[in-house]
Amino acid sequence: MHVIPAAAEKKISIVLLGTHLQNDNQIYEPTSDAERARLEKVGQAFTEQLANSGQFDVRSVPQTMSAKITAGQTLGECGGCELDYGAALGVDAIAWINVQKVSNLILNLNVYIADVKSQKMTFVRSVDIRGNTDESWIRSINYVVKNYLLPGQG
Repeated sequence: MHVIPAAAEKKISIVLLGTHLQNDNQIYEPTSDAERARLEKVGQAFTEQLANSGQFDVRSVPQTMSAKITAGQTLGECGGCELDYGAALGVDAIAWINVQKVSNLILNLNVYIADVKSQKMTFVRSVDIRGNTDESWIRSINYVVKNYLLPGQG
């Protein structure tokens, strides 16, 4: 599934609603400040690559909406709240990223994009991460974008 418009079409307006860490071992190994910072960096790398592609009009989430999203249920587990957020923001597409941490060795990164108007998922991709480092997290988001979302652009 591709969300990429043809060259003659207008850019797709998109917003990254958020990044989330699902820490399967939270009780034994709480989420660290470094992991919270990695979530932020992954989101920034994702939106920068989309914006630099020339195919997306990346928009930001206003602070009031961001607070509402943070206070609500987890994106992807809220019965379509993501689409409601996208409609309220007036964008063509919404995205969110989930990183699942099984252990410090085994993680996976999941990227989701949905079309707001059709209310359908247009992109879903998961990649495994080996190692809980800044480099491995950034490498994984770069891989998803360059090899699946925007193939042939990098």
